[in-house]
Amino acid sequence: MTYEIENANYPLVERNHLNMGNPGPKGKEITVNSLYFEKGGEPFIGVMGEYHFARDKKENWKKEIAKMKAGGVTIVASYVFWIYHEEIEGNLSFKGDLDLRSFVKECQSQGLFFLLRVGPWAHGECRNGGFPDWLINKPFKLRENNKEYLKEVRRWYEAIYNEVSDLLYKDGGPIIGIQLENELVTDADHLLTLKNMAKEIGFDVPLYTVTGWNSAYGAKIPVNDTVPVFAAYTEAPWEQHTDKLPLSQHYLFNPMRNDAAVGLDIIGKVDDEGWRLPYEKYPFATCELGAGLPFSHHRRPVISGMDAYALSLVKLGSGNNLVGYYMYHGGTNKIGKLTTFQESRKTGYPNDYAILNYDFHTAITQYGEVREQYRLLNMLHLFVKDFGDKLAPMVLSESKEKPKADDDKTLRYAIRSKDDSGFLFINHYQRLLKLKDNKDVKIKAGSVTFPQFNVSGEVSFILPFNFTFEGITLEYATAQLLCKSGNTLFFAQIPGIEAKYKVKGGEELTGKPGSILGINDVRIVTLDINAARFLRKIDEKIYIGNGADIYEVSGEIKSIEEESFSYKEWTGNGFVERSVNVNTNKATAKIYPVDEPFKSKYPEELCYESDRKLTWKKIEVSSSEGFIDIDEEFDVAQIYADKEMVADAFYCGEKWRVPAAMLYKKECYIVMAELKDDFYREF
Repeated sequence: MTYEIENANYPLVERNHLNMGNPGPKGKEITVNSLYFEKGGEPFIGVMGEYHFARDKKENWKKEIAKMKAGGVTIVASYVFWIYHEEIEGNLSFKGDLDLRSFVKECQSQGLFFLLRVGPWAHGECRNGGFPDWLINKPFKLRENNKEYLKEVRRWYEAIYNEVSDLLYKDGGPIIGIQLENELVTDADHLLTLKNMAKEIGFDVPLYTVTGWNSAYGAKIPVNDTVPVFAAYTEAPWEQHTDKLPLSQHYLFNPMRNDAAVGLDIIGKVDDEGWRLPYEKYPFATCELGAGLPFSHHRRPVISGMDAYALSLVKLGSGNNLVGYYMYHGGTNKIGKLTTFQESRKTGYPNDYAILNYDFHTAITQYGEVREQYRLLNMLHLFVKDFGDKLAPMVLSESKEKPKADDDKTLRYAIRSKDDSGFLFINHYQRLLKLKDNKDVKIKAGSVTFPQFNVSGEVSFILPFNFTFEGITLEYATAQLLCKSGNTLFFAQIPGIEAKYKVKGGEELTGKPGSILGINDVRIVTLDINAARFLRKIDEKIYIGNGADIYEVSGEIKSIEEESFSYKEWTGNGFVERSVNVNTNKATAKIYPVDEPFKSKYPEELCYESDRKLTWKKIEVSSSEGFIDIDEEFDVAQIYADKEMVADAFYCGEKWRVPAAMLYKKECYIVMAELKDDFYREF
């Protein structure tokens, strides 16, 4: 079947229309226009990954940030949870695992930008949304303009500023943006007050962002003073039922930015008060693409690698010009001196989340391992880092067919283009629905007609057309463009599609996996999808792990798997093999039943909503290296080391992996609550 799609009309780009802060040093300015962001006057697409420093140990930050960098993240984002830093009124702390300054400086040392989410209210599945209990109990309203509340907020903002005052972008630091509040969608005046307060204190940064989602009309924000950022989750563990949700609309190409909106046909209307967010004033920017999701006690959707990858690819194809993930790196909640810090129904919220576990089932686990999301998403991150300057000014052209989420037959495709050059996006994936194969697909994008191919299996990919590089114009390629190095382009072969390359004025060439084609002075390397999953570009050097997830820390190439490994390094002419031997003494574990040794410290977590039978087992580990697997079924489980709870989890159908170092040379027990059929599950 032949599909035809014309280039879109290119809009007028509005500049200097938003009241942002100091753009930064000359030649490196970060600015925003109505279509995209710029760095040093060039279009720029950042990859932003959320990682909460306070939900990890300070000793881990260096290597975990290095893993994020290897995964293609260019901007680290983090909430600063007020309750973590001032649980007791007047006792402010930024020490140890709360050392915001050291965390930001570590991002800087590894060449990454930082987006500071100052709140004061954050949410993040944190107790009271991050507000300390003492603030909740004050005799005045919160999250609005009143003198008493604003006085407390000013003190909080000043405390944060004192930690990072010399780390702003204008002074050569990594902090390029401030997010004000979170999910406050009906009070533009208060948001503007918070922004003005932050600037008065000294937070003078290139970008000020706020939550953009709400109804189809969009959040009510200070339209000239902030940039709205959006979310896209494919499930909703916060829904108050245990039924299966309708199929997600996020696997369809369209320009809709608003997660809560119903359909494109109502986006142009206004609400009863005449409000409509002027979307056309801002680039499409995301801060919460769901690379994973937390498990609430009553809903436990498991997000897969393809769930996350296809979601991000579709949003990129739909015009996204800031690729932001929540969460990208999981974490572990702290327990305070007075209370636990997780969101729960006991604290007035609609969900019960784990006391400690904030793994989020995302790209990097709470303990620093990686999931398939990490590998697949990196293919997109490589692409936007090296070719974001081309993609950012391009605009969406939708397909004529307009399939629905439950349509398993119609091809899902779109292009982003400018001046007859662009990228074809195809998504053949719908979470929880198997799509039928599309045979003999032939697509005309602008003046270019791609050769016929089949789209089958679970695949999502990006193909360039009229792509200019080092003096040649690639009329089309039927392989996914990954990255570049010097005069070499790297592509991934799409499963089931032959990799073909056609240069204007030349013959069509076929690339086999592992081959290097020469076209004039340009070389094209074709990789199979498995090699592409392990390709990493770190400080302009290209590596391919041989089944290993490699990263670099302190100038040393390491494997996330912490075992002996090998990899290929690109020399400019080809790959050379290298190997690294790692001496390991990985732990083994003995897990056996015992009588209840003591009372659980947090029995309410084990028996949500009903009494459940509890089973205790003792855990003995042989060394501190590696992980142990808990291959048990349970509703909720807690692990105690020397009578202190060190880990917990809601069962999701997978083995539970726990670091051996957490348990080594300690008296350890696991207590498991009986599994019942009283929650939403996909396993």
